Amino acid sequence: MATMDGGFVDCHCHITAYEFAEDLEDVIKRTREAGVKTLISVTEELSEFERVIQLFKSYPDLVAPCFGIHPVQGCGSHDQHSVKIQDLEPALPLFQKYRDDIVAVGEIGLDFTPWYAPTSQEREEQLTVFTKQLQISKDLDLPVNIHSRSAAKVTIATLKEQGKPSVAMEGVQAGYFFSFPPAVCRNDQKAKLIKQIPLEHICLETDSPALGPEKHVRNEPKNISLVCEYIAHVKGITPQMVIHATTDNALRLFPKIKRLE
Repeated sequence: MATMDGGFVDCHCHITAYEFAEDLEDVIKRTREAGVKTLISVTEELSEFERVIQLFKSYPDLVAPCFGIHPVQGCGSHDQHSVKIQDLEPALPLFQKYRDDIVAVGEIGLDFTPWYAPTSQEREEQLTVFTKQLQISKDLDLPVNIHSRSAAKVTIATLKEQGKPSVAMEGVQAGYFFSFPPAVCRNDQKAKLIKQIPLEHICLETDSPALGPEKHVRNEPKNISLVCEYIAHVKGITPQMVIHATTDNALRLFPKIKRLE
């Protein structure tokens, strides 16, 4: 697909994931060839913070680092657990140390699915960690990159309360942006949501290595063109219009990525 305005912005990916460890250079090469101009690389755990900064230094024109403590810790292991305040506390100094480098706080949020947060105590602790990171984002004047599962109403209520999406449209009215991964191409139910949300509030993401166009196949940032084409099809507009709008949206939402251009 021909790109315009410099190409795509992948607003949410996990380039530090272990799934990319063995062939990252090839992944980056394919990413560039696909016309991706920026990878907004979120983190989920403290162990990823220094790694994403290293990637930013290795690919300063491509990788835009984010710091965040995810509501579910131990992802990719057999020791997954709902986040605790102890998971956040040792990360706090790094937010300050790299405040000039990071472009957003994320991936943060709430995950109230029963197997992760079966008790009210776990949900409350998630909320505490989430709220503390929202305060960090305000202190650093950075946008947030949000994860919400089985917790949409509480997530949006918390965002409104902290001053910083039928539930999705509340988010649109509040000025939030929504990003869609290539997995929407295999989920017709998402078409209705994409139709409802104005293009001015949509960004593109891959969430790679997860949520690709095929189940159980590693996703890559290069697949961002697929979700672009799908949104264009659903809305009855050209892919170039989607690229133009979503890239503009990303630049408004993440103003610090302009330095990568």
